[in-house]
Amino acid sequence: MSDRSAARRAPSKVSGGLPLLGHAVEFGRNSVALMQRVHRECGELGEFRLLNKKIVLMTGPAAHEAFCRAPDEQLSQKEAYEIMTPVFGPGVVFDAPLDRLREQLGFLMPALRDRNMRSYTSVFVEEVNGMMYGGNNGGNNGDGQGRPGLDAEGELDLLAFFAELTTYTSSHCLLGRKFRHEMNEEFARVYADLEGGVTPIGYINPSIPIPAHRRRDRARVRLVEMITDIIDDRSVTGDSADDALQVLIEARYSDGSSLTADEITGILTSAMFAAPPTGAGPPPWWGAGLRPTPPVRARGRAKTDEIRAGWDALGSQSLRERPGRETALREFLGLPPPLVILLRGVIHDFDYGGYTVPAGSQVAISPVVAGLLEESFPGPLSFDPSRYLPGREEHEKPFAWIPFGGGRHRCAGSAFAFMQIKAIMTSLLANFEFRLVDAPDSYKADYTKMVVQPAGPVRVRYRRRGQGIRPTRTSSDTGSTRAGVAADVQPTGPLRVSVDLDLCQGHGVCESEAPEVFRVDTASNKVVLLDPQPPDNQRQGVAAAAANCPTRAIRTADSNKKTASDPLP
Repeated sequence: MSDRSAARRAPSKVSGGLPLLGHAVEFGRNSVALMQRVHRECGELGEFRLLNKKIVLMTGPAAHEAFCRAPDEQLSQKEAYEIMTPVFGPGVVFDAPLDRLREQLGFLMPALRDRNMRSYTSVFVEEVNGMMYGGNNGGNNGDGQGRPGLDAEGELDLLAFFAELTTYTSSHCLLGRKFRHEMNEEFARVYADLEGGVTPIGYINPSIPIPAHRRRDRARVRLVEMITDIIDDRSVTGDSADDALQVLIEARYSDGSSLTADEITGILTSAMFAAPPTGAGPPPWWGAGLRPTPPVRARGRAKTDEIRAGWDALGSQSLRERPGRETALREFLGLPPPLVILLRGVIHDFDYGGYTVPAGSQVAISPVVAGLLEESFPGPLSFDPSRYLPGREEHEKPFAWIPFGGGRHRCAGSAFAFMQIKAIMTSLLANFEFRLVDAPDSYKADYTKMVVQPAGPVRVRYRRRGQGIRPTRTSSDTGSTRAGVAADVQPTGPLRVSVDLDLCQGHGVCESEAPEVFRVDTASNKVVLLDPQPPDNQRQGVAAAAANCPTRAIRTADSNKKTASDPLP
């Protein structure tokens, strides 16, 4: 049998399913359990059916890589994400033609580049202080007096708290300070309704008139009205701001046309969807005590003490200089990852591993199932941050750790979300003590929503232990992080550098760290490698660039050793 004939084999089909409905009922009840069953029964590729949609789940690092590196012309987001059209709007992002989609996403990248990212830390801390301590830091509550804050001790629901907080931090960074400080709780409610409209049943038909979808549609209309008001106000007053909204107001398509208010709303909404879900996912799991044994819980408490020890001010530099914090956050992102499934529509027959997925089907990967693979992460249900430390580095296996997706379609907001989590958690733990109210075993994952979170509420008792961590933006927050990696960079031979442009998204961390070696081409949103064999005096900057690249696109090698970079967004 020829290789091509072998490739024409169809993937195996998972057992079960109902007439007409297929596996839709099982998917709606627990999508992860269904996909784990697909992997157990079928291996790397397995087919399940949602009504008339055939979906082939691809599981395992090699399969993930094939999915993530496939070109848009073969595996299309547009064909898979009809569910997002009512959220982002017709003709926007996933509903736009491919060339238009690329332009729209490109407009947003300047707001997510390293130079702007370094300034966002102070916003994150400001919003935490506003939520916890009150005052105008956290925006208005409708009467112009700011939030009342929390008592010195009490009880709160972390799930609701983080959902509100991450909405505020993201809107502050993306829509600007003026909008954030003038808005009231209406925006948080509108956004919550919009986000709540992304349901598992929506993957089957996003127009089914269930209550969540009706609330979603009303929220989309209202959000366009709110953003239109800001655009009109800036047009009348001539005011501008250093935020993503202003970038989109001034942006022009290649044909010279400007964006409509509806398009601007959709693009900003897509950016906010990339940040609050991910940012709001891990902290509630932390609160739910996701540590199954006393020894592991003790290690978790020690890590908490390490994170909060000695801080009275916080900036982007200080966050990057504490790599130990990364390990705990990586583990929270993996237990479970915030996103259940990533889909693509098959435009042309897709061959992988001796099988062919025919055009018209859909293929998928599951970050949750990926994080539960024993072969990738031994003891996946154990809270074990040491799995990411030197010597183990389980996340280093390409396309094994994929909470943000991977390849050319890795979430562009992943660096923003990761920095947001670090800043919020560090700020809270520096000044508050928390104790879980309910038993840790009582919390179960809710797989009926877009973002995997505990089935709330997540009730904690809190007690204030400080006066609030201070945001800071010093010269070190706008410069290089080379000092933090110098000890790890010992010359052993001529340095060689390469960049995987298929992974690069143009965040510009490398340009900040080593401008003599890297430059971001703003037209293509890709890095240009200026010197593939830089001299030794550039070694520390290159190492910092590789270590902090959000997409792991930079590789370094010398004559004696080859290393893969560990991204610290």
